Amino acid sequence: MKAGIHPKYNVIKAVCITCGNEFETGSTKKELRVDTCYNCHPFYTGRQKHAAAAGRIESFKRKYGLNSQEKE
Repeated sequence: MKAGIHPKYNVIKAVCITCGNEFETGSTKKELRVDTCYNCHPFYTGRQKHAAAAGRIESFKRKYGLNSQEKE
């Protein structure tokens, strides 16, 4: 790597604006604010709604006349 052309890499505190959680990460910026973090994201907390997705899949299959028993 060439000397003097790369930005300085810092260990910073990132702050989640949704839940207020703070965690350390590395970045070239001085501070970092994230909208959703691992503490409040539905995928990581287990509060994700799978039933809504299943309803959309069944609706799609009915709309296009696809049978769940058919193999492609």
